[in-house]
Amino acid sequence: MQWSHSRVELFENCPFKFKISYLDELKAIPFDNADNALLLGTALHTGIERGIKQAIDEYLLSFPIATDEHYNEVIKLEHLIPIAKNLLSDGGEFETLITTPDFIGFVDYLVQTQDGHYDLYDFKYSNNVDKYLKSPQLHLYKFFFELENPGKKICRLFFLMVPKVKIKRGKNEDLIKFRDRIHTELTKIEPFLVPVEYDITKVITFLMTIKQIYETSEFKKNKSYLCNYCEFQNYCEKGEDYMLLPKNERRNIEKVEKRVLWLYGAPFSGKTTFANKFDNPLMLNTDGNIKFVDAPFISIKDEIIVEGRMTKKTLAWEKFKSSVDELEKKENDFKTIIVDLLEDLYEHCRLYMYQQMGITHESDDSFRAWDKVRVEFLSTLKRLMNLDYENIILISHEDTSKDITRKGGDKLTSIKPNLQDKVSNKVAGMVDIVARVVADGDVRTLSFKTNEVIFGGGRLTAATTEIPLDYEKFLAIYDEANKAAASAMKGKTPKVDDKPDNKPQTRRCFRPHNIAEN
Repeated sequence: MQWSHSRVELFENCPFKFKISYLDELKAIPFDNADNALLLGTALHTGIERGIKQAIDEYLLSFPIATDEHYNEVIKLEHLIPIAKNLLSDGGEFETLITTPDFIGFVDYLVQTQDGHYDLYDFKYSNNVDKYLKSPQLHLYKFFFELENPGKKICRLFFLMVPKVKIKRGKNEDLIKFRDRIHTELTKIEPFLVPVEYDITKVITFLMTIKQIYETSEFKKNKSYLCNYCEFQNYCEKGEDYMLLPKNERRNIEKVEKRVLWLYGAPFSGKTTFANKFDNPLMLNTDGNIKFVDAPFISIKDEIIVEGRMTKKTLAWEKFKSSVDELEKKENDFKTIIVDLLEDLYEHCRLYMYQQMGITHESDDSFRAWDKVRVEFLSTLKRLMNLDYENIILISHEDTSKDITRKGGDKLTSIKPNLQDKVSNKVAGMVDIVARVVADGDVRTLSFKTNEVIFGGGRLTAATTEIPLDYEKFLAIYDEANKAAASAMKGKTPKVDDKPDNKPQTRRCFRPHNIAEN
C-alpha cells in the first residue's frame, strides 16, 4: 500500500473509519450541504489553478440542486480566490505528484526560485491555523520530494490560508440584506501565507505510525466531535447491516405493518374521536379540539415566551418540524401519529415561509414563493409519513364551496378536503386510503366513494364503498383490502366474502381523483 498523509491521519483520528475506508473499501454518498469542506476546498484549488468560472461550475455541479445557500458560498469564493492567487509567485507548477513505492502525495503549488531551489505551498480553506501548523503534511512532502529527486531541494514551506466567513442568516433577515452582510464580512478578512519550519521528527513519527497500523489487528472506534462530520456515522452507530442490500426474497405484503390514512369531513362529524381509538396515539393538534379525546397531544401553535424585556416567539411550523425531529428518533412508545388539522399546518407553513423570504403573500414573489411554500410543506410532511409507526393519520375539514359544471350545463357541488388541489393530489399519493367521514344525524359512516365530485383515493381495493365509523370494522376492511392487493399482485383473483344475502358486493378501487381537472 502507498501511504499518504491523509490515510495515516485518518487512522490517528479513528482506526475504525480507516479500516472501512481503505481496508474494506466501503463507499458512502457524500454530504450535499452547501458548506461541505471537501467540495469547497476542491473549488478553492480549482479556482486558484484554473479560474473562478471553472471553480464555481464544478462546485455547483457537485450538488443535485443549487439553493440560496450554495450561491452564498459562491459569493465568498468569487471574492477570495483572486486575492489568494495573488499571493503566489508566478511560474510554478500545480498538483505536483510525489510518488515512491511507499508514499504518495500531491503538492498544491511548487515554484522554482532564482537560486534553483523550490518553494512549496499548500492551500487551506480554513480558520484553524494552529491545526495545520501541527500537521506533518508539508514536512512529508519535502522529505519524499527530495528523496525522489536527488539534487533538488525545497527551501521554504508555506500554508496559503484562506479564511472562511461563517455567519448565519437572521430569522427576520431577507436574502439581499444577508448577502450585503456577507460582502461586509469579506472586506474584513483576506488570505495570508504561513511559513512552516521543517521538522524531521514529524516524518519519523509518520513512519512509526505506519508500522503501528501494520501491527494493528483490532481497529477500534474513536468517538469524538468528528463523528458529526463523518459520512459513515449511521453505519458506525446503527450496526453492520446499515446500508447493506436486503435479502433476496419476496416480502409478505398480506400482513399489515403500517396504515396511512387521510380522513376528511365536516366539523364535528367524528374524525378526531375515530382517530383517538387507534393504538397508543399522539395527536399533533392545531385547532384545540382535544376536549373529548384522551390521547396525549402536542399543541401546534405559535408560542411566545417573555423573559424580562426579551420576547421570544416560536412559530407553529417550527414547533411541528421539531416534533417530527423528535419522532424520527423513535425514543418513545407511540404507535399512532395523528395530524389534526392538515390545512392548519399548511397555513402555518405559509406564514413561516413568508418570514423566511421577507414577504407578506406568495404574490409578492410570484415566480418562486408558491412553489417554495409547497416544497417546504410537502417535504416536511413526507418526513412524517415515512416514520416507522404503525398508524399515521391525517385529518382535514371538507370543502363544499366550489361547483363543477358539466358539459350539459348541470352544476354539481364538489366535496374535497379543505386544501389546495395541487397539494391535495400530492398528499393523496402519500397515503393508502383517503376516506370521508359523513354525519347524518346520529349516524356516522366512513365513505370510500370517489367520483367526479367526491375527492378520494388510495392504493387498496375493498368490497364496499361505505362502512359505519367503527374502529374494528375499519381494521377488518383495511386488512381485507390489503390482502386483495397482495393477491392481485400475485396474479390471483381475490376472494369476495358474501354478505348475509349471499350477494357478492361490488369492489371499488381507490384511486386519487383530481377534481381540479374536471
